[in-house]
Amino acid sequence: MQFKDYYATLGVPRDAAAEDIKRAYRKLARKYHPDVSKLPDTEERFKEIGEAHEVLMDAEKRAAYDAVGASGGAGSQGAEFQPPPDWNSGFEFSGRDGGAGFGDHSAFFEALFGRQAAGRGAPGRTHRAAADRGHDHHAKAQIDLEDAYQGARRSITLRFPTLDDHGQVVLAERQLEVTIPKGVREGQHLRLVGQGQPGAGGAPAGDLFLEIALHPHPLYRVDGRDVRFDLPVAPWEAALGADVDAPTPQGVVRLSVPPGSTQGRSLRLKGRGIPGEPPGDLYAQLHIVLPPADTEAARRLYREMADQLGFNPRAAMGSKA
Repeated sequence: MQFKDYYATLGVPRDAAAEDIKRAYRKLARKYHPDVSKLPDTEERFKEIGEAHEVLMDAEKRAAYDAVGASGGAGSQGAEFQPPPDWNSGFEFSGRDGGAGFGDHSAFFEALFGRQAAGRGAPGRTHRAAADRGHDHHAKAQIDLEDAYQGARRSITLRFPTLDDHGQVVLAERQLEVTIPKGVREGQHLRLVGQGQPGAGGAPAGDLFLEIALHPHPLYRVDGRDVRFDLPVAPWEAALGADVDAPTPQGVVRLSVPPGSTQGRSLRLKGRGIPGEPPGDLYAQLHIVLPPADTEAARRLYREMADQLGFNPRAAMGSKA
């Protein structure tokens, strides 16, 4: 997808005040309005101007957009773009509809905001109740895989946009103590009652919905409740079979490698995935590691194997392989 420089689209500096953004938008909207302009690209330009205005006039979207630049994801207008991994972790959004009603967004906009751009109020509220009760908030928090296995009590830091004394959007922080339940899955939402926006006139505060993400792990890959990892084995362990020690998120276990195992074979440890009803499974994928031929003794052993085994790994490819 292409990077959208919303500031360049409206022709304003990155520290522009809200009034300057609004003034620039109105000027361009009049120029490129489809009912007025005869330029060939007027509809596309009008959409781009509307999208830029929607983002830069909403404190949350603008702060999130600026956070992409701070995390190294910014580029020039039209350049290829992918959001940095977990750029929005710990960023707190409100549940109100901050959009300006344009609806037809670019792929860039959807990659950054997704459904967070739409209203997220709880269904079934009356207009009056929605106005009094505080808005629900949404945030994403990363935890360790071990926390999903065991449960934990963690302090998380959330960033949220606010206006400083000069009317500029800045990020403030708050910390919360959160109980991570055992068996929580990636993508699951934890509801923190009363941790959203305060209500008006004594009405209750909104809730905070915390979306769980897992930190990348150096050993394990997570697929729902199932967990996978690569288990290095020596050639003779794969060929002859062996009992080997294998790491798991719950500690080391003794694992039997069947004789004649090949590269990539998966061994299933039932019920040793992320806990739940039912629990996931843990899969050890065999990775055959060759000893280095870095000594004369090692090279002699390899030559003996070549002479005595008469093994041709390319035999199935044909007689000329």
